[in-house]
Amino acid sequence: MSDVEYPIKGACQCGGVTYELLAPPAMVVACHCRECQKLSTSAFSITAMVDADSIRFSGEMQEWSRPAESGNISAAKFCPCCGNRLYHFNPDEPEKIKLKPSTLSDTRIINPTAHVWVSEKQDWYQIPEGVKVFEKQP
Repeated sequence: MSDVEYPIKGACQCGGVTYELLAPPAMVVACHCRECQKLSTSAFSITAMVDADSIRFSGEMQEWSRPAESGNISAAKFCPCCGNRLYHFNPDEPEKIKLKPSTLSDTRIINPTAHVWVSEKQDWYQIPEGVKVFEKQP
């Protein structure tokens, strides 16, 4: 979005972890996998793909990880106080951050251009026309 000004501040629910997003994300994706449904307690989770050097975090975070279907590790950073997830990452690709953009103070950038793992999508949700769709992880 051209009217969004960077940096955009972000924070967890309690404010114990804060950050600044310095540049626009490469893309914003809606993931419909069962794990993201658990995470979001909704039909899908939104992720903004950003370069690690375009974001600055402050505050203590905890880490949790699980194996992904691909064999990679899906790791997450979250606030130890309120439990709010801030981002996911693959430890083998630390330069890529999968930011949870609903933690931003300005959420206008949340406009998914791709939907992934639609093979596990809730039947009642209709994907908007004009976005890329992937059965699993592209």
